Amino acid sequence: MAILLLHADHVLPMTPDHHVICDGAVAVDTSTGRILGVDTFAPLHAAYPQASVQRLERQLLMPGLINGHCHSGILRGTAEGLPVWQWLQAYIDPMHRVITPREAEIASRLCYAEALLSGTTTIVDMWRYMEGSARAATELGIRAVLVPYVAEHPDHDYFETYASNESLLQHWHGGANGRISVWVGLEHLFYAVPAAWQRAAALARDYHTGFHTHSNEAYSDIGEMQRRYGLRPVQALEKFGLLDVPRVMLAHGCWLDDAEIALIAARGNIGVVHNPTSNMKLASGAAPVEKLIDAGVPVGLGSDGEKENNNLDMFEEMKIASLLAKFAGMNAAALDAWCVMDMATLGGARTLGMEHEIGSLETGKAADIIAIRTDTPRMTPLLTGEYLNLHHNIVHAVQGGDVALTMVAGKIVVENGQLRTGVLQTLMQDATEAIPALFARRAAWLADHQPVTRGSE
Repeated sequence: MAILLLHADHVLPMTPDHHVICDGAVAVDTSTGRILGVDTFAPLHAAYPQASVQRLERQLLMPGLINGHCHSGILRGTAEGLPVWQWLQAYIDPMHRVITPREAEIASRLCYAEALLSGTTTIVDMWRYMEGSARAATELGIRAVLVPYVAEHPDHDYFETYASNESLLQHWHGGANGRISVWVGLEHLFYAVPAAWQRAAALARDYHTGFHTHSNEAYSDIGEMQRRYGLRPVQALEKFGLLDVPRVMLAHGCWLDDAEIALIAARGNIGVVHNPTSNMKLASGAAPVEKLIDAGVPVGLGSDGEKENNNLDMFEEMKIASLLAKFAGMNAAALDAWCVMDMATLGGARTLGMEHEIGSLETGKAADIIAIRTDTPRMTPLLTGEYLNLHHNIVHAVQGGDVALTMVAGKIVVENGQLRTGVLQTLMQDATEAIPALFARRAAWLADHQPVTRGSE
């Protein structure tokens, strides 16, 4: 057994009691990737005298962040100024028609590197040609839940299919020593026909895995769903059997009403992922996060894609989640720091049904750990005791670039702020070089076609 003792000035285990350990340490069995203990340094060092000690001076240890909803991509800064459905038709769906497997893999590699460098250890990625995403996750060392971007509808026959989703399940579910999970995906109910809904539910049940889709994102979704099916979105998901699976995770939820929240809470197998930056940028709305939490629904936090957010910094996402709730509800006490940190850690794990594996620093859990520098103006003053401000600083001041170390499953993948598992300059260069051809093909397609709006049954 190879034991590493990470010794920092402070440790935030992010257990429900929200305690802070000063002069703390985490003992890691690097051969199994598991946490052996979390305590102050002296007793852990006495328990494991043979351990290697890595002193993280003026740093803070906490669980790795969980990005509960993301789309890999390389369109950053080129899809601006439109609400969600027009944005999809003008920029995103035409890209999906022409992207190649190689370009999709390049996008995943860059996004996973960005995530790791900014403290994300688990990412839920809904993307294309995800064999490439699986290779990227394996090599870079991130924990990934891969969700193919499925659409089975005559008007949207250029996405993934449930045949490709099943192939990914067969070849990659449980891959990379358990770091890779594969879920069943659906872009949106509007992007599929009834037979596909049935196939999605059957796949999730057959492989005992989760189902992930967008729901209640834009206000227009509500009227369109009622026009087509006479139901609100979550009611439609229930009617069509898409909630009758082991685990469901719904992205956005901006326009959930009280009846839908009650339905979600009663089910017990559904989590919601809040994407505040994306929801603000695309003018989608502010999700009823506090109502969901009060109802007992697991709520996680997501960046959404680089094109609808422009970065994957989950520290920034925590800050914006807190500020949006305060502004939307005109309540300065809304979504306090501990609540938002929980959404990005243990709450995110609960949305995935993985709270026994990740989300907090506890004995027996996976050693997904990050270290944050505390020797920055943003973290000064850093106080404990009566004037504890450490949690407020993390939510409202820390930036992803303050992450000094990222460990996933007991392996250090970022050290001293540098990626150890890939050459960042190469990943950025590959993305830059891929863009001209991708944009040229998209422009050629748009010149010959009118963008297709939501499919009609």
